[in-house]
Parts: sequence; C-alpha cells; structure tokens
Amino acid sequence: MKTPNFFSVIIIIILGYALYDKFDFENMKFEKPAIAIVYIIAILISIYLLMKDLKKIRVI
Repeated sequence: MKTPNFFSVIIIIILGYALYDKFDFENMKFEKPAIAIVYIIAILISIYLLMKDLKKIRVI
C-alpha cells in the first residue's frame, strides 16, 4: 500500500490553515480576495499532485 507524501500533506495543511485564517466569518468573505485565489489554486494543485502520486501502481 502506498502512503501519501508527507511534504504534500504538510503543504496542504498549511495552505488550508492560511486560507481559513484569511476568511472573515462575520462578513462571509475573504479579507484579501486576490491572495485567497492564489491559496485556493495552490491547494487544488497540491491535492491533484497528491492524488496523481497515489494512483500510480507499482509493477514489480
């Protein structure tokens, strides 16, 4: 069984927390929408690369 890459998981957690931290729950919007878009794109790319890595099947 293949396990997720540790560094990819850490990057996703850090970006997720940063995105969560920048969200204003009172007004239901981001403090800085431009940086939020960058964080969302980075999270999506990280998740895609993590899933792509997990789908690889090792043939021995």
